[in-house]
Amino acid sequence: MVPESNPGAVVLLSGGMDSSTTAAIAKQEGFRIYGLTIDYGQRHRLELEAARKVAQFLSAAEHIILKVDLSCFGHSALTDDIPVPKDRPIAAGPTEIPLTYVPARNTVFLALALAYAESRGLADIFIGANAVDYSGYPDCRPEFIEAFERLANLGTKAGVEGRVRFRIHAPLLHMTKAQIIRRGVELGLDYRLTHTCYDPTPDGLACGRCDACQLRKKGFAEAGLEDPIAYVA
Repeated sequence: MVPESNPGAVVLLSGGMDSSTTAAIAKQEGFRIYGLTIDYGQRHRLELEAARKVAQFLSAAEHIILKVDLSCFGHSALTDDIPVPKDRPIAAGPTEIPLTYVPARNTVFLALALAYAESRGLADIFIGANAVDYSGYPDCRPEFIEAFERLANLGTKAGVEGRVRFRIHAPLLHMTKAQIIRRGVELGLDYRLTHTCYDPTPDGLACGRCDACQLRKKGFAEAGLEDPIAYVA
């Protein structure tokens, strides 16, 4: 139950399937959505427009797109001139951290979400991290989420003064992609608005072969539903 004195929550909204479902869950739980989208120099920039559409669809109270260019650090296929891995086996789960890992991305994103929440007097932050059907990123694990929540309450004025007890919500953490999709459909989320592909064509078609596309396609197939977005034929 959301406290009446604190009805808002910051939601990290990338425009992808997981973050959009997370936003829909936050809304269903009674929170007003304060969407935060990070323009970090990602090659799949179509997700920024997707985030705008999802925020509008969910009637976000506020939506900020913040530019924090992580491409200056490089060393990721999402921000550097490195080919996006394709056709990696995902059926048995991740066996190594892939080249699409962006150094410390979720740590940076959650720190920015924390600053946003503290500035608005909000206690709740939602992130679409998932540790079941995922690419193997270390910053999507439960222990990372728990550690950051402790940090949030130790390293903020509001937390130290006891005015706010920050909570990091990761409602998808232990869900499969199929479960995530079914939940989103139950909540009326329009997955046509979302963007998943790491390496889309210039006209916006999903490649169907990167980790993100494979996991999305697997999820829709296991959910017994048709994926509403277009893929390269």
